[in-house]
Amino acid sequence: MERMKRFIDCGVGTFACNLRCHYCYVAQNYLFTQKIPDFKYPAEVVGQSLSKERLGGTCMFNICASGETLIPHEIVDYTKAILQQGHYVMIVTNGMLKKRFEEFAGFPEEYRKRLFFKLSFHYLELKRLCKFELFFSNVRLIKDMKASFTIEVTPSDELIPYIDEMKEVSLREFGALPHITVARDESKPDYPLLTKLSKDDYIKTWGEFDSKLFDFKISVFGEKRKEYCYAGNWTWTLNLLTGMMKQCYQTNYFTNVFKHPDKPLRVVNIGHGCKAPHCHNAHAFLCFGAIPELETPYYAELRNRTCIDGSEWLQPEMKAFMSCKLKDDNELTRPKKYVLTNQVYNAVYQTAWTVRNMLKKFDKHYKSNEVHK
Repeated sequence: MERMKRFIDCGVGTFACNLRCHYCYVAQNYLFTQKIPDFKYPAEVVGQSLSKERLGGTCMFNICASGETLIPHEIVDYTKAILQQGHYVMIVTNGMLKKRFEEFAGFPEEYRKRLFFKLSFHYLELKRLCKFELFFSNVRLIKDMKASFTIEVTPSDELIPYIDEMKEVSLREFGALPHITVARDESKPDYPLLTKLSKDDYIKTWGEFDSKLFDFKISVFGEKRKEYCYAGNWTWTLNLLTGMMKQCYQTNYFTNVFKHPDKPLRVVNIGHGCKAPHCHNAHAFLCFGAIPELETPYYAELRNRTCIDGSEWLQPEMKAFMSCKLKDDNELTRPKKYVLTNQVYNAVYQTAWTVRNMLKKFDKHYKSNEVHK
């Protein structure tokens, strides 16, 4: 069985979307735009930059946009380039773009069995737009291509009257109930739960789906992590548009992994230097094992379902790989020379950034005075 060397969460900075879900954080902040971003590097360079040799082994990649991930056509090429390297790829999508799924269906079987779709079941939007059959047909297409998938619902107060209806539809079309995520209100600084319900009532309402994804996410929601974290070594965040890699979402240490594809990567554990108020996407980072001392379920448990007919949403290869922990293929070491690297780097970075901004202002002021002399 292959073991997982690293988990790399890839962002795609597009705010283009074909839906308008009221609970979406993009909608909350009025950020929607239909502009398609520019991808700075060809797929061949991306694949070369993310080779097994350079990364040290087989990795899990997650690709997610701020809007709909599959709108840019480059995503298909990037996904294929990463799969060609022997890695596994997860794609977050609203499941509406049939053409994209047909393109994925044209991949070799060896690639498709290492491909996983996280399908967001936006029930009220599909109902409003009368697009249920489009969504269902794309789920069937994924099944037929022998790729893995999961069905995920974002809980909202507006959806509560439709819970029984949604359950019935899900059992009929997907063979199982959907998983439930946890919605946060990003219009507020502390990112509270996006609901008017009390936390107890929220758990009671959405807990009836028996979703291990929901159970785990709600158990760690808002909890500041203080343990030693291997983000920056075992896990990264990567901007697919620019190639900029960071230790995690709220850190300063970064490098461009696409600029020099043959150059070795320098890894630095974030350790105790995490700035985040709580672990964003904890269900992935923590369940894959960025904090090895923390007891967590396997990621496969949070994503799989056994259907009425006995089939499963995860194909055997994907299920096995999602049942790995990062410590299985990495050393539990805290290099002495890097113990303070993150804290020191952040301090130096902040100082350098402040000086840079001061010099830019001075230069602008100097040039302005020169012009008026």
